[in-house]
Amino acid sequence: MARLHSSLAIVPEVRPSWPQSFSGQELSLSRPLVFSHLKGASSTLPSLLPYLLASSTHQSPVKGHDRLPRAPRDHFSLFLRYTQAMGILRRLSRWMGNQDHMTHIVAGNAAPGFSLKAIDNKEYSLNKLSEGGPVVAAFFKISCPVCQFTFPFLERLYKHYGGDGVTFLGISQDDARSTADFAKEYGATFPILIDDEKGYAVSNAYGLTNVPTIFLIDTDGTVKVSSTGFDKRDLETIAASLGERKKGSLAPLFRPEEVVPANKPG
Repeated sequence: MARLHSSLAIVPEVRPSWPQSFSGQELSLSRPLVFSHLKGASSTLPSLLPYLLASSTHQSPVKGHDRLPRAPRDHFSLFLRYTQAMGILRRLSRWMGNQDHMTHIVAGNAAPGFSLKAIDNKEYSLNKLSEGGPVVAAFFKISCPVCQFTFPFLERLYKHYGGDGVTFLGISQDDARSTADFAKEYGATFPILIDDEKGYAVSNAYGLTNVPTIFLIDTDGTVKVSSTGFDKRDLETIAASLGERKKGSLAPLFRPEEVVPANKPG
């Protein structure tokens, strides 16, 4: 989740110790969580988080952009507990009167224009890019486990449908150096832009409260798909839309041997 508005209550980062991942690296949790307008309960719900996450962990890192290894059952189960904890907090938020809008920009809305520099210092303008074809823009934070899970699939989409006027952009809410390390670890070869950490101007323009948030923006600047978290059906919708434009056979995004849940909340 992004640190965006001054009115949002930020829960301090929690760093418990976790089991070893199947890649052999120690897991830790580094993810600030945002609770907005909880009618005075912002000091109560965050205190529940360490208990809800007591049996949770990150999704184990996925190396490379063209292979998604089948995670061992125990690590998959641990990650499901993490997402369940997030779901509990979100339901508590709604129960207490908070409207759970993940973004103000939904399908059919005009996408706010932006111009940002990438980690290679090259500048990208949404308005110019969308003149040549659709744009897939994915907002993320490097510490977000669902972002880590999602990006190999975005890279797979990019390999299948990028080019010929179709642009993929990652938009990071972290510094350039850390973002470059993230791109390397999770195999992202499409351009990665940096939203200003001091103000998150573009993230705020899109009304984000959660990451990852992914938009498919059409050539007229209209949002065709607005997706928060990992959503298998939304990614398949993006693939189908880009496949129709290329007028080629639709390449399957998910492979039969992969264990891929229908969704993971951001």
